[in-house]
Amino acid sequence: MRLVIARCSVDYAGRLSAHLPLATRLLMVKGDGSLLVHSDGGSYKPLNWMSPPCTLEESAPSEEQVEAGVAQVWTVTHKKTEDKLIVSIFEVLHDSNHELGIDPGLQKDGVEAHLQKLLAEQIELLGEGHRLVRREYMTAIGPVDILATDASGASVAVELKRRGDIDGVEQLTRYLELMNRDPLLAPVTGVFAAQEIKPQARTLAEDRGIRCVVLDYDAMKGVDSGVPTLF
Repeated sequence: MRLVIARCSVDYAGRLSAHLPLATRLLMVKGDGSLLVHSDGGSYKPLNWMSPPCTLEESAPSEEQVEAGVAQVWTVTHKKTEDKLIVSIFEVLHDSNHELGIDPGLQKDGVEAHLQKLLAEQIELLGEGHRLVRREYMTAIGPVDILATDASGASVAVELKRRGDIDGVEQLTRYLELMNRDPLLAPVTGVFAAQEIKPQARTLAEDRGIRCVVLDYDAMKGVDSGVPTLF
């Protein structure tokens, strides 16, 4: 992982356009190729980012940019959509590389882990004809909670949360982007399952073709089958 603290401005160009004016920020370049732009606030959420598959090119600024004080330009291009994240760096305050090694993935506990076990045992809650392939299906960027197949035999990736928010949808989106590049799995659809799903997360999921399932934890503990609420 490469960590760069720099005075920079950021422009996103593609299906949507966004601009971050000049400020000091953390630029995080991960081993999977993604780039995230962080400020010193906003908790763990980046201000902007580009998910893989993408390429990062560092180039010299134009004469006009040099006059404006730009020292270097990073252009991150998504290989599929051709969206671009352009980082204009005015001053680098810190630049370091760190080898993190292979991450074992999130070790879940409590209700969330029990939800995963119960849903694996009651996979029909996702719909008639669904079958469990395995729990904790490993990908290059972490484990998918449940890999299943639907009635037609198509692959289904399930992300489980106690409370489903936008970050969970983003996480499942990254898994789906990666899994759909595997010809042995594709096409892979997504299911975002939780005891409670926030309206914004539901809207984002549905916009990306991800099905939302609200799970009744108490009912799952007390019965062998049931019908979840679908949105």
